[in-house]
Amino acid sequence: MTKHWTPLAITWLGLAIAGLVGTWIFNGLAIAQARDFVGDWVNSGPSVSSLTVDLLVVAIAGCILIVVESRRLGMKRAWLYIVLSGVTAFAFTFPLFLAMRERKLQERKLHQRAE
Repeated sequence: MTKHWTPLAITWLGLAIAGLVGTWIFNGLAIAQARDFVGDWVNSGPSVSSLTVDLLVVAIAGCILIVVESRRLGMKRAWLYIVLSGVTAFAFTFPLFLAMRERKLQERKLHQRAE
């Protein structure tokens, strides 16, 4: 179970869990309060709109990184991180991808040493 889990991979995994729990708490509150989720994003003033654009641009850049890095490293089913971000949160799936990427890098490093 601990094979290839470096301290950095565990850090990324911890951030993924924090991203999942944190976003779902507020998603749950939004649902309980019957809030207009998208309307709150775009109609709550320039500060919220600025954060929305900021996070969307970062999410798009992160999705591109997921595709490029997963192909470069030979990681399978990386598209699932992108799809899951629409169901959960990018704050969860991106650090999760980074954790799995770190594990793949560690695996490759150990494999190269063995040769």
